[in-house]
Amino acid sequence: MPAIGSLDELAGLIARRTGLYVRWSMGPDADLPAPASRDELTGTPLPGLSANPLDVEPWWGDRPLRVWAARRLYDYAHLPHVKDRRVRPWLLHGTENGRGPDNEPLVTDVRPLGWIDPAVIEEATREIRRQRGHWGPLDRSPRHGSTA
Repeated sequence: MPAIGSLDELAGLIARRTGLYVRWSMGPDADLPAPASRDELTGTPLPGLSANPLDVEPWWGDRPLRVWAARRLYDYAHLPHVKDRRVRPWLLHGTENGRGPDNEPLVTDVRPLGWIDPAVIEEATREIRRQRGHWGPLDRSPRHGSTA
């Protein structure tokens, strides 16, 4: 599978095509034989693979797609550290078939498009750090989350 090698390349793909998602996993070879995720809390099978949408929302306006893409990647960049070091982001095209327990899209008709190179995650992190607001990844691990 080819690799997306820069944040600008990813932003260009987002500009040209809708229905793109990022999935953080061990890859299509591991996911597609049984293309459904499970709710980690209950073990319930879900009607599709959980993924993060890349389609730009209308409220984003004419703001830079580079920042949009960076934020979509940065939000979940902690997953390889929390779940498994072999977890990597990959780009796919698919059809939303519902929502998971964290309100994430569940995607079917998955077509893998490419790995997202680790350098793109580093680039996304730098882009987020250049922004004026404070933002952190959606990390639920004890070091970032509640102790309750």
